[in-house]
Amino acid sequence: MDNQFINLNETNIDQEHLCCIIRSRVAHPGVEAKREWLKNRLKEGHVFRKLDVKGTVFIEYAPVESAWVPILGDNYLYLYCLWVDGEFKGKGYGKALLEYCIQDAKEKKKSGICLLGAKKQKHWLTNQNFVKSFGFDIVDSTPSGYELLALSFDGTKPTFTKNAKLERINNQELTIYYDDQCPFIEQKIMNVKTHCECNHIPITLHHIQSLKQAKDIPCVFNNYAVFYQGKFETVNLLELNMLDKIIAK
Repeated sequence: MDNQFINLNETNIDQEHLCCIIRSRVAHPGVEAKREWLKNRLKEGHVFRKLDVKGTVFIEYAPVESAWVPILGDNYLYLYCLWVDGEFKGKGYGKALLEYCIQDAKEKKKSGICLLGAKKQKHWLTNQNFVKSFGFDIVDSTPSGYELLALSFDGTKPTFTKNAKLERINNQELTIYYDDQCPFIEQKIMNVKTHCECNHIPITLHHIQSLKQAKDIPCVFNNYAVFYQGKFETVNLLELNMLDKIIAK
């Protein structure tokens, strides 16, 4: 099965499909923003491995030291996303991708692999039950119920940063932290911004553009995080009905 997959690199990244958003004719702006973000991350050991098709079958991970998340872990990999969708489900692709990541971590003599989860499975996060079947355990948690799962090879454990557990900011407006990693983000941000302008809802947007900014975020973060009235709400990309529910609280 391995010969069905390819890893993105500096040579092929401009031509390859990035899996999440399917577009046949017009380039999606979020895809191109992701492509530019990813070009810089490949130099840092970031891995994007995908099925060699135009579909959603991929895994994405990076050394935790250079991963844009408020997580600390000596010599760990951080798994951003493992996604198999549509007609490709049930064919063993998810298992093959995760096994590749585990083998890659062992060959690079890493201490383990970690990823973001939650007490209740959240949309946009890798399926926790699936990774737990490979030996991932909960090693840290936040007051709001998000969890850090890890597969440790040597008994060490990664942790959330101190800031990640704060989950409070002084700003009372709807506040969103985001980066360019997920190709859906640009469109979601524009939709939320337009909705807020039309409904006179004050909003503050923080576009994360550096590793330091990502490590210092005062909540868990996988590429997106939302606060309202100073309180952390979610890492889910906001649909407008969800936004309205948060504002109506």
